[in-house]
Amino acid sequence: MNGIVGNATLITVDAGRRIITDGAVVINGSLIEDIGKTGEMKEKYPDVPFYDWGGHVILPGLINAHVHLTQALIKGCADDVSLIDFLAHRMWRLMGSYTEEEARVSADLCLLEMIKSGTTTFAETLLLSRYGLAGITDAVVRSGMRGALAKSVMDIATYASRENIMDEGMVEDGDECLRQAIEWKQKSENAKNGRINIWLGPRPVGSTTREMLQKVSRTAREHDMGIAIHFCEVKQDVELMRGRYRQAPGDFAASAGILTDKTLLVHSVWLTPEDMEVIKRHGSSVVHCPASNLKLASGFCPVPELLRAGVNVCLGTDASTCDNAYDMFDAMRLAAIIHKGRLLDPLVIPAETAIEMATINGAKALRKEHLIGSLEARKKADLIAVDMRHVRISPNGNPVSAIVYSAKGSDVDHVIIDGEFVVKENKVLTMDEQKVIKRAEESIVQVLKKTGIQNRSRWETV
Repeated sequence: MNGIVGNATLITVDAGRRIITDGAVVINGSLIEDIGKTGEMKEKYPDVPFYDWGGHVILPGLINAHVHLTQALIKGCADDVSLIDFLAHRMWRLMGSYTEEEARVSADLCLLEMIKSGTTTFAETLLLSRYGLAGITDAVVRSGMRGALAKSVMDIATYASRENIMDEGMVEDGDECLRQAIEWKQKSENAKNGRINIWLGPRPVGSTTREMLQKVSRTAREHDMGIAIHFCEVKQDVELMRGRYRQAPGDFAASAGILTDKTLLVHSVWLTPEDMEVIKRHGSSVVHCPASNLKLASGFCPVPELLRAGVNVCLGTDASTCDNAYDMFDAMRLAAIIHKGRLLDPLVIPAETAIEMATINGAKALRKEHLIGSLEARKKADLIAVDMRHVRISPNGNPVSAIVYSAKGSDVDHVIIDGEFVVKENKVLTMDEQKVIKRAEESIVQVLKKTGIQNRSRWETV
């Protein structure tokens, strides 16, 4: 598009962290051409169409650094259960039964929810071959979003120290995973103006040996692929690395070669200061998933400590099985609040830091900070507009605090990705919302039926 969006408050997240009142963004094709006061931009570009976004805050598109596309379909199917029951008896059984069509329906549902709530870029960590990699790629391309899609890799069917508990539908051969990932990258990389990237997603250490992780590392280097891995999510992960490999988590990950400047360490709950120093030295990023860690009672990622150590920390929602939403506004709010309670310090993780984690820090983690993550000239035109004229938000003299502590994803009115409207006046333009929801409602009935899993309340249903 070519146009000016203005009469709004801009949270730029640029190098100066400027907040521009009565601001405007000039879009030329897929890029931001200019940014400044509305009057100045209209005078400077008199022939460019103007979109009046008065009453809105414009900020960079949000970056969800940890997503599971194929778990949106089973939202609410594994609530209020223990971790092993959650994984072995619910999630893996359900997902291990998927057809490619059901996986595609789930992906569409997840993409729809993310777009409507202001996410423009995401990283998916574990995509199995049974889901139909080509179909998933097509779904992302059609949505208009940016995505780093990681092919799952494993070589043993365990979780932490629990052996042979994974549903057979979730088990894959490690070497075949790597071959498929390379082939997938060659076919799909940089689709649609560079919006799609193919990564590697090794399963947690209990499901991948050191030797397999070393293969992942070599493959990533040879083919310029990022790595996303669930890391130190539960205590048992640490115990396994210290027991089986006689190494602390940071040292083990470094020795396996998976710590790079294009590695996402997801969750990272049980880290020591020594682990943090190793992660910082290798330039890897940590993805904080506050809702998931709280709901599964995994613990608290030491975010303030990681930031003080110089580690880049970004945000993720995780999956709708352990968050029940893909709303990055929820993630920002939780990230800004829970560490205050954990450390009994109201000054840790201010609202400004939460927005950085959801924008520019996510861009750095994906090695795309030169393209996205802030509102700056010559960067990609990925931006969202939040309607601040709600009783829940007003008055909002401090727009940063209002965005983090009061706004929700449902307040997003407009979303532009790569210079194109994907949401306009709260209507998704790239997907048929009602069709996606209807297909999901039909598909979950079939998935529950064939697995025999009953998703019921503890209370009597009559």
